[in-house]
Amino acid sequence: MKSQGGELLDDTDVRILRLLQLDGDLTNRALAGRLGLAESTCAHRVRMLRARGVIRGSQVRLNEAALGYPIQALIRVRLGSHSASRVRDLFDALCAIPSALRVFHVAGVDDFLVHVAVRDPEALRDVVLEHITVHPVVRATETQLLFEVRDGQGPLI
Repeated sequence: MKSQGGELLDDTDVRILRLLQLDGDLTNRALAGRLGLAESTCAHRVRMLRARGVIRGSQVRLNEAALGYPIQALIRVRLGSHSASRVRDLFDALCAIPSALRVFHVAGVDDFLVHVAVRDPEALRDVVLEHITVHPVVRATETQLLFEVRDGQGPLI
């Protein structure tokens, strides 16, 4: 298997990635133990995977509903024109929306998908009206409520 930079990933690298994908909170000691590696070897390999850009970071995943943001939605955004600078500027603006969880630049009928978490329907309306449709390049939006969101298995499982 090759990494993004074209370097080969050996079986141990892939095993490290699989375990971290399943449980990103694993300590180096636990990870090394599960792999049968010395802790120093395991730590070095993880550092190298980070340096090569294979591991992009670690994040805390929040429960938005528990924080008072129980409504999640995908807002589909269609543009009226597609100059590179306007697309980049809008992408940056969409990522800066306070309730945005993730923003996807996509191909097809829509140009962007904005995944948001908000307190109530009024806040969802405000996201669309105050943060998205105010941009002249935006031609149309369509909002879809999410009933449930689950994580997928990922590519290495």
